[in-house]
Amino acid sequence: MTVTKEQFKDRLFRAFDANSATLGTPGALDAYCKEPIADRFYALTEEMLRVNEHMNLTAITAPDEIIVKHYADCALIAPYLPANASLCDVGTGGGFPALPIAILRPDISVLAVDSTQKKLDYVAGTAALLGLSNLRIKAARAEALGQTPDFRKAFDVVTARAVARMNVLCEWCLPLVKKEGLFLAMKGRDGMIEYEEAKHAIDVLGGCAQMTTPYVLRDPFAAEETGDAMSRVLLCVKKRQFTPKQYPRANAQIAKKPL
Repeated sequence: MTVTKEQFKDRLFRAFDANSATLGTPGALDAYCKEPIADRFYALTEEMLRVNEHMNLTAITAPDEIIVKHYADCALIAPYLPANASLCDVGTGGGFPALPIAILRPDISVLAVDSTQKKLDYVAGTAALLGLSNLRIKAARAEALGQTPDFRKAFDVVTARAVARMNVLCEWCLPLVKKEGLFLAMKGRDGMIEYEEAKHAIDVLGGCAQMTTPYVLRDPFAAEETGDAMSRVLLCVKKRQFTPKQYPRANAQIAKKPL
């Protein structure tokens, strides 16, 4: 890595500070500017970059970009997670937001779900390396998991980041959410367009939009604002009633006729 641990720590805390008020929660990220948290993020970065040399985990490899576009971005949802919640991260890929949330919120039990076993092996190995006893993995397709009794309506919170369009995500994720629980979809600049597309799916699947929040991810290391490339939307859906038992459907049906 091109920065020392001390430099990394300073830059991590600067990124958290720059984004602290982004979602209307001034100071909410201050609680995460702690030495043990910085040490774990530094170790995560070293391991991710090492493994990324032979496995496609991320296209972002500069430490400053990793800090802002992965870590600060994921950290922004941490203040919205209930204490001691059970969380399922659908389509976790390289472990986002599962690994950052497990670091930032040790009170939360995180299940990282993906259909690619080798990426899950990396996530599990990294969690062990970082001493994260609150993270476990599950190799599965989301539509199959949602029809499995042990996982259906089992989680306080379900998250998804850069996985699929919102109307498809809702069918994958809402069946996993407990009644009165939350589905948090982390979206790019087209998030509000996707939300409009997904209103019918949200209603059919037993959800209601609790919060739709556009924001700009702040990069304190950039010479100038990067505009739309840093625009984000957090879509928060509350589970108001149980999802009808026919959902989620098989992926071929979802793709042919999305809700």
